[in-house]
Amino acid sequence: MTSSCVTGSRVTDAPAPQPTYRLIPSRFPPIGLFDTVATAADLAAVMDLAGWTNDRLVAERLARLPEAEWVYGRPNASVVMASFLHVAPGGMRFNGADLGAWYAAASLRTAVAEVGHNLRREAVATDLPALTRTYRIYTARLEGRYRDLRGTPPELPGILDPQDYTASQRFGEAVRAAGGHGLLYDSLRHVGGTNVVAYRTRAILEVVQGDHYAVTVQAAVPRIEARRIAP
Repeated sequence: MTSSCVTGSRVTDAPAPQPTYRLIPSRFPPIGLFDTVATAADLAAVMDLAGWTNDRLVAERLARLPEAEWVYGRPNASVVMASFLHVAPGGMRFNGADLGAWYAAASLRTAVAEVGHNLRREAVATDLPALTRTYRIYTARLEGRYRDLRGTPPELPGILDPQDYTASQRFGEAVRAAGGHGLLYDSLRHVGGTNVVAYRTRAILEVVQGDHYAVTVQAAVPRIEARRIAP
């Protein structure tokens, strides 16, 4: 492996696991806005007609994403683009609120553990004893080499803080700005699991939708149940 120096920290680069797994709530149906257009000009026109550019935040994020990184004209391009343009208000672990990223796991079990953790937090916050949500799975092949944070490098304190994303967002956005493909890191929700965040849209390839799973959590019990839903 090669070594790289980012923001004063020395870490190694590694390829992403293949394939990777991402779960998206089924209540957000896939909209193939980017899948069939042939040019960037066509894409801008279609987005305007579909009302995407009426959302000020989405329009601003699209402007922050260089046109060379727009993906379109291939299956599930819209799923990739949505992960960059629709962002949680405070960002996520390795991205701020200005632009999203593609988060995935090296195994389906790890992906379920990640969404189950967030689902349990929602159940607790809403005072529900249990909560079930249906997700659809996407597999993808991620090209490139990724900064490998597995093992939590000692020179990066706080990079995997369970609650505070300040250090991790700063580090991740520095990697993105430097042109890096993304990061590999240990899952905090599944012991031994690996997660990946990808910053380069055109390196997210062969995105395929798979089965739907019903994920159930109990607010007071650290158990996650995942049941595949028959088509």
